[in-house]
Amino acid sequence: QVQLVESGGGLVQAGGSLRLSCAASGGTFYNMGWFRQAPGKEREFVAAIRWNGGSTYYEDSVKGRFTISRDNAKNTVYLQISSVKPEDTAVYYCAASRLFAVVTTSEYPYWGQGTQVTVSS
Repeated sequence: QVQLVESGGGLVQAGGSLRLSCAASGGTFYNMGWFRQAPGKEREFVAAIRWNGGSTYYEDSVKGRFTISRDNAKNTVYLQISSVKPEDTAVYYCAASRLFAVVTTSEYPYWGQGTQVTVSS
């Protein structure tokens, strides 16, 4: 069965950094994405990466601060977050698809449980 497990979340001060990890099991995937959801807000796209080609995609507001990467051998994707802001506070979700997908939640059939990132000002 497909399983995605996020880790690396926690409390971080504004301006700091952290790295989120997503370990995937139960199959191989074509595309991986990171989404986040703040309290009272809709889940939004953050970044995505293709497993084979390595092409990356970012939401405009996080370009230059967030970096998505992958380790195919470990079947793991990462989200490096730098210069964090209070507005980055959210539950971050890892998502996977065996078909092409980028920014829409409906394009990702597999989701992790999420990891909380809290940024203090």
